[in-house]
Amino acid sequence: MKTKISAKTGHFIDDQAIADVLAKSHAPASSEVLEILAKARELHGLSMADVATLSLVTDPGLLEELFHAARFVKESIYGRRMVLFAPLYISNLCANECLYCAFRAKNTAIKRRALNQEEIARETEILINQGHKRILVVAGEAYPENKGLQYILDSIATIYKVKSGNGEIRRVNANLAPLPVEEFRLLKEAKIGTFQIFQETYHRPTYAQMHQAGKKRDFDWRVTGMDRAMEGGVDDVGIGILFGLYDWRYEVLAMLQHIAHLEDVFGVGPHTISVPRMEPATGSNISINPPHPVNDDDFRKIVAIFRLAVPYTGIIMSTRESAQMRAETFALGVSQISAGSRTNPGGYSTEEDPMDSSQFSLGDHRPIDEVVLDLIHLGYIPSFCTGCYRLGRTGADFMDMAKPGLIKSHCDPNGVSTFLEYLLDYASPQTRKEGMELADKIVLTMPPLARERAEKQAALVKAGKRDVYC
Repeated sequence: MKTKISAKTGHFIDDQAIADVLAKSHAPASSEVLEILAKARELHGLSMADVATLSLVTDPGLLEELFHAARFVKESIYGRRMVLFAPLYISNLCANECLYCAFRAKNTAIKRRALNQEEIARETEILINQGHKRILVVAGEAYPENKGLQYILDSIATIYKVKSGNGEIRRVNANLAPLPVEEFRLLKEAKIGTFQIFQETYHRPTYAQMHQAGKKRDFDWRVTGMDRAMEGGVDDVGIGILFGLYDWRYEVLAMLQHIAHLEDVFGVGPHTISVPRMEPATGSNISINPPHPVNDDDFRKIVAIFRLAVPYTGIIMSTRESAQMRAETFALGVSQISAGSRTNPGGYSTEEDPMDSSQFSLGDHRPIDEVVLDLIHLGYIPSFCTGCYRLGRTGADFMDMAKPGLIKSHCDPNGVSTFLEYLLDYASPQTRKEGMELADKIVLTMPPLARERAEKQAALVKAGKRDVYC
């Protein structure tokens, strides 16, 4: 990683450059689209002009070509695996006034709650017993009882300490408020995985309109959060847009500028991109009637374009979307999904109406076993792998292997071994039977090196060993 100092303002989001690219874009000819897709298949990404052109594709035949190219790129780099995780909301306390969010400070329509460490341990145990190995800690942007960041650090430590049967959480990622550099260093010492900050919208006037109070109102502090994270040693970062706040074409190009900035300054872009669409949230009229709603056709196109434009980056699809939409986007570039999610503190251990304290409504309510079985039927290996984190393949080291597609020789065997752990320890009989059959078939299709690794690791797991990775 380069040692440059983090940015203090969001100068790298250049509205004029975006406007110029969009003004020059036009309904593309078939030959132009096919030329861009051929470039994308080389796995080196796309320019802003290329992306602007693809955003205007509406011809059904060309859209199919776009989607086929996205699938090629995804499978070239990530293979047929799909990483699973669960969000763990530990608090919905918040000091911000974000008009689209149920957690906003002035919203009296939800119950406020911050879990204590015993409650966090209980939630973690439930997730472990479902088969999860990765957790995304989520908290509103305020801390209980003036505990500050120590509340988060204690929560991470609690999660890592919980053991149940053969299971444990092997990686804790986090979606939190942006921090100063010295606090990011503390998170790194706490063995944090990927750190997420969603800009929500890169359009400054819209940002100011939607964020009316609190620290989050400061656009520059938020957009430079990833700089401070990387300067603080957190080299796996995740960025995202809340689609529905502003024109999606602008947002995609602005995110590409953000990515280019991180690559230029630190030598590595984001580890993940999240693509949430606005969903109804208690106490938010904006969430029910988004200013710039994104329809299903455009949403599919967004996912595919991101896969082509930033081929090495994981794309996350949450349970905001329906099971059908999630399944459709798997082939368009999505590589990580949440499963069995709850978006309210204590949601895994209580039966209360989640809308009483949740951040937004869900589109996919299925338990993890149903999600896994669906992935099996679609021919994907559900992966719970965390091997790269433990072996130091993060940041630039991960990207150096991901960009040329070399990471598959590790990810595919690790995906199979963690899938077998799930099947043997947690799956229903039907899921176990069909999953074992799929795992055997997938291993046979792997290149020699990956196949050898997968067979060795699978044999160890079947013999009773756990947490096998390469």
